[in-house]
Amino acid sequence: MGRRLAGLISTLALAWGVTASAAEPLKAGPFAGWAAVVVAGDWHAHSGEPSEAFDNARRDVAAALQAAGFSKTNLRQFSVRPESHHEIGLRQSAPKAIYQALAELAPRAPDGCLAYFTSHGAPQGVLIDDAILTPGVLGSILNRACGAKPTVVVISACFSGVFVPPLAATNRMILTAARADRTSFGCGESDRYPYFDDCFLRAMPSARDFPALAAAVRACVAAREVKEGVQPPSEPQLYIGPQLRALLPLRPFAAAAAGG
Repeated sequence: MGRRLAGLISTLALAWGVTASAAEPLKAGPFAGWAAVVVAGDWHAHSGEPSEAFDNARRDVAAALQAAGFSKTNLRQFSVRPESHHEIGLRQSAPKAIYQALAELAPRAPDGCLAYFTSHGAPQGVLIDDAILTPGVLGSILNRACGAKPTVVVISACFSGVFVPPLAATNRMILTAARADRTSFGCGESDRYPYFDDCFLRAMPSARDFPALAAAVRACVAAREVKEGVQPPSEPQLYIGPQLRALLPLRPFAAAAAGG
């Protein structure tokens, strides 16, 4: 009787398409409990002509974050022209919408926050559609939505170093594409990505964690700018608060955590 029952269960499992391994819950990625937003803030090249560079970066950075262990469920993407990209869940870039997304995600993803912006920049802040998102406004968004949670902020834009002093906190890491008084590069009509975003995407698959990724990105940007002969160098900025200096090395990306 025992054998017959076991055989019946096995037959039913095959009929339902269930195997022992498939029945087990999928292992969550190392950043599955983090809320994340990835924002493209413009759709023009520096010349004013149309460019897909920022949306290309937005889309592929989001995919790279998921490969590193972030959850698609807890990640939102924003574009200035969401209707042009036919991606499910893509939202209109706007500071209020970005705040609402983080505020919505943070309670169910309580481990941390990540915000990635790719756009044009000015000494006053980063361009989001037709408005400038200032360091003060972004700081308020992060304070209200993420509070004291570990938070990583990446800003790919000219003059983006202006965000470092106002956002610096013990629980934050801030990586920017340029000094506060420097431009970044790679925003032409034919560029697939800005240089900084390209380096981020190239470095992420082999980086162990966020501090290692930041070091690799900064080195890559410097080398790319020398190769292209652009001046003055953008000098990407990095700040890591004391709390995250200890924490982030203990949070390796998915490939590193798996021994890849």
